[in-house]
Amino acid sequence: MRTIFVTGGAGFIGSAFIRLVLREQPDVSIVDFDALTYAGNLENLEGIDDPRHVFVKGDICNREAVREALPKGCEAIFNFAAESHVDRSINSAYEFLRTNIIGTQILLDEARAEGVRRFIQVSTDEVMGSLPDDENEMFHEDSPLRPNSPYAASKAAAECIVRAARETHGVDSVITRCGNNYGPRQFPEKLIPVMIAKAMNDEPLTVYGDGKNVRDWIFVDDHCRAVWMAFEKGRSGEIYNIGARKELQNLEVVKDILDKLGKPHDLITFVPDRPGHDRRYAIDPTKTETEFGWRPETDWNKGLGMTIDWFIANQAWVDHIRSGEYREYHEQASGQYLKANPC
Repeated sequence: MRTIFVTGGAGFIGSAFIRLVLREQPDVSIVDFDALTYAGNLENLEGIDDPRHVFVKGDICNREAVREALPKGCEAIFNFAAESHVDRSINSAYEFLRTNIIGTQILLDEARAEGVRRFIQVSTDEVMGSLPDDENEMFHEDSPLRPNSPYAASKAAAECIVRAARETHGVDSVITRCGNNYGPRQFPEKLIPVMIAKAMNDEPLTVYGDGKNVRDWIFVDDHCRAVWMAFEKGRSGEIYNIGARKELQNLEVVKDILDKLGKPHDLITFVPDRPGHDRRYAIDPTKTETEFGWRPETDWNKGLGMTIDWFIANQAWVDHIRSGEYREYHEQASGQYLKANPC
């Protein structure tokens, strides 16, 4: 049995990754390490009843907690843990610098001390800044780092210290960069779940600026599958871009949601653009496709439909998180979870 250490495993992408690995890798056990901050939610792990999955509540910035939780003979660390919401980083950058930079350095230190075989840093296309509207221009693995928000800057810095750990200490590391994820269990402050919730309630759907900012969308399970392949097939020290070649303007995304819910487009309301709002992201995933034999399996229409159906069927989950009651749930459930799943 191989053992991996997944940070941020109670978050949207981390929990999807854990479900994927448990489903597709029967010889792998997982230590799931999450601080359960605002976006980490134990309810994301409900339904996982597998002795190969052990949850540990802990902060990657707490060196002793990481050291205690990191299993002996750990094959890999997958670092999904991150503060990731751009608007929050504009309001206060400190938490992003702390978690995304200092936390990553602590994980690298402990990985080296424990002899972990491989370190997977899950990054973002936002570290490369903004692209012009020219459809021929795309992000490549060698695109320069040009972050435009405190969040993106913190993730760019994390990439740099992962690289430094490899060059200085020989840590076997791989960096993945992905575009905008969507799917079930996404925290309801992100674009798609926000718009689904508002549309369902016939509330105004507020869109920044002219709504023509372009993002590259990928269904979360397709992203997670590529991250696993980066662990198994990626070359040490390399960066791999992960994208589904699905560029959409924010306005197009919002209109697609309204159309699928049978709601009128006049619910859309434009508001002033936010500071440092990147105009366009577009990922060239050729390297990942070529080296891993990976392709996304879920197209936009199918994935968006699945996502909307999940949020409709799980309205109590959304209401629970929006109300803040899930914080109380964490305090009670984490203790029960640890008793039932001792490390």
